[in-house]
Amino acid sequence: MFFSEEETTRLYTVHKNSLKMLRDRGYEVEDSEIQLTRANFIAKYGEHVKREDLEVQKAMQNNSSDKIIVFYPNNNKIGVQNIRSYIARMRTESFKRAILILQKKLASQARDCINEISSLCLIEVFLEAELLFNIKEHDLVPPHQLLTTAEKKQLLAKYTVSESQLPRIFVTDPVAKYYGLRRGQVVKITRKSETAGDYATYRYVV
Repeated sequence: MFFSEEETTRLYTVHKNSLKMLRDRGYEVEDSEIQLTRANFIAKYGEHVKREDLEVQKAMQNNSSDKIIVFYPNNNKIGVQNIRSYIARMRTESFKRAILILQKKLASQARDCINEISSLCLIEVFLEAELLFNIKEHDLVPPHQLLTTAEKKQLLAKYTVSESQLPRIFVTDPVAKYYGLRRGQVVKITRKSETAGDYATYRYVV
């Protein structure tokens, strides 16, 4: 496969933003990985980057058994057999969560396969195009922080509300997707106000 400089730059950007996303989710990612220059990226992976070589495995900062694996399939089209091979790999290596970073949209049958096993392991799907920029770094996106189960319980007790009474954020929202939020969770959003300073709002993930 012929790789242009533009394609190499594209993969470099996607890979860097995927690492930033993992760190923002709480996974252990070193500064040196995110600060890798384009020249060093080429030195490490070659000018003709094989996407599968970009695979990433990370553990949560506070829980080394909570691991995620990021797959970069070489193929343009990912089918059911590909998904099953990723699931088998996850089970063998004890990964409960994975991210697929694809060149093109997933076929409906492959997506159905992912949905069928969602109770056993979670596979998220991103297009490379979605990771060409970091949504968290946009000026209009305020900081988001996922509440722990204890923090969620304390919040609901403090305001004497049920989770369903909180304002909602959809799991398909780009920011929710970036942070890997799941239905039933509550996220704290900190906004700035010229008159009131920083203030927090809360959203229930649906």
